[in-house]
Amino acid sequence: MRFRRTNKSMVGVDIGSSSVKAVELQGRNGDFQLVSLGYESLQPDSVVDGQIMELNSVSNAIGNIFNEHRIKTTKVAAGVNGHSVIVKNIVLPQMSQEELQESFAWHAEEHIPFDISDVNLDYHVTASTDDAIHVLMAACKRDKVSNLKQAIQLAGKQPAVIDVDAFALQNCYELNYNPQPGEIVALLNIGASTTNINILNGNRSVFTRDASFGGNQYTSLLQKELGLTFEQAEQVKRGMPMPAGNENVETAPILETVSDILALEIQKTMDFYRATVDDSESAVGKILVSGGGSKLMGLMGFLSKQFEIPVEIFDPFKRIKVDSRGFDPEYMREIVPEMAIAVGLALRGVDAR
Repeated sequence: MRFRRTNKSMVGVDIGSSSVKAVELQGRNGDFQLVSLGYESLQPDSVVDGQIMELNSVSNAIGNIFNEHRIKTTKVAAGVNGHSVIVKNIVLPQMSQEELQESFAWHAEEHIPFDISDVNLDYHVTASTDDAIHVLMAACKRDKVSNLKQAIQLAGKQPAVIDVDAFALQNCYELNYNPQPGEIVALLNIGASTTNINILNGNRSVFTRDASFGGNQYTSLLQKELGLTFEQAEQVKRGMPMPAGNENVETAPILETVSDILALEIQKTMDFYRATVDDSESAVGKILVSGGGSKLMGLMGFLSKQFEIPVEIFDPFKRIKVDSRGFDPEYMREIVPEMAIAVGLALRGVDAR
């Protein structure tokens, strides 16, 4: 898929455990339009817990997307997730920006379960009072960042920006939904094997977590209970007719068993979040869901009933111009829920230029 482009564009590449998604945007100052987007499936176990195990498979997928959609931009923004990524809000004594920059690695060390020399570290000051500063810290193991960069470079592209997937999701949300202070929203990106969760107060991230849960768990249980192949279970999960011999089988109870596990992970995250805040009015008021898992039939209603709050599909192109002459509307409806992180990465890349 493509539309006209200028030189001021960036491609966000979301490397998940089952596929690679790419989005090219152009624009500035909150006014963006979609230039290209593409999707390429990966072989099983090409990516495990956010770690690229098959470099050639992933780099080939990236290259195929760029070639098929004739994407000329070579600069790429990509993201990391999983257990090698640590994101935490910390409070430090009041100090100057220069003092913080010089001492942050020392302050961060007690919050990171890895040797500080083995991680890439970044931070952002989110609030400041007379006696303290509130800092959002992000750390990722260096070998994971190097692994990601290598896959991009093997595809002949330049890794210009490396972000955290949960923050990319936040970038996409801020542009498209214009959140207000005091508006508490949980962003869920349900991938094949990992669910990224980011709880925001307005445009400030207050709690993030990557849960080891994804759409593959629905597929696995359908395979086990109904004796289906992986491909058949994937189709059934997405609402397609049952294969011959299983026409009269009710799948809802099977799928709900896995949705109960997802709800427990979300509840656990909300409990962790509430333990970190004092405000009694800080309850999550809405959940926005993206990722391939968001397309599971009935999931929005199930989660809304469980948490008694609105649960909606995240629209990553809500305020991004999309020319219907260049992008097939039916294809867009199918693929849009999976593009939120790639859109957020592209926005981060454009901002960094």
